[in-house]
Amino acid sequence: MSHPFNRGATIPQPGEIDEDLNEFWVDSPWKIQHSHNLSAFERNRTFLNVEGEHFVEISYLTGTDSDGDGRAVAAADFRNNGQLDLVVRQVGGGALLLYENHFPKRHYLKVSLRGAQRDLMGNGRQSNRLGIGARLIAEVQGRQIVRELFPRNSFRSQMPSHLHFGLGDADRVDSLRILWPSGLEQVITDLEADQHVVIEEGRKTVETVVAGETLAP
Repeated sequence: MSHPFNRGATIPQPGEIDEDLNEFWVDSPWKIQHSHNLSAFERNRTFLNVEGEHFVEISYLTGTDSDGDGRAVAAADFRNNGQLDLVVRQVGGGALLLYENHFPKRHYLKVSLRGAQRDLMGNGRQSNRLGIGARLIAEVQGRQIVRELFPRNSFRSQMPSHLHFGLGDADRVDSLRILWPSGLEQVITDLEADQHVVIEEGRKTVETVVAGETLAP
């Protein structure tokens, strides 16, 4: 199972391991090979998160249980409809597989970041151009959704440099708090759902991305 790394390139064990079922957990693909001697041709597995507490295996049901020696996986909105799809890079069994997301459509918010422009004195940006390393906290109907912008994801794969918030039935984000790499804390309130916005460091207004249109650099 692929998983996103944190800034230390490690991930904690997701729960209790049942050794009677031969379950094990490692935080590096190299440790799997060295410690457990797997052939790398085991069938891929996909797990559905249930309310943040449980996982249900849906590999066969979704057709994602390929045995083509998957090497990389990335989640992205390839169809630009607010639903994250999966693309898998394989050594065999088809070099590239795209799994479209056909779950019932819910509300979402997609966010791109832009580090601050140079000021009038010619000083450099406050944060890097894409806001890599920023932490975003969305308040949605009394609950928090936290995302960190670190595009790398698993072995030989990289996520897009923007953030996706699944909002369920909520049609807006009450507030979005951004902790920029520079240390600046910025809050945007009352963001409508089902759109892709660009937030620039230090600016109170946001830009909306429209397919086919080019935003100013």
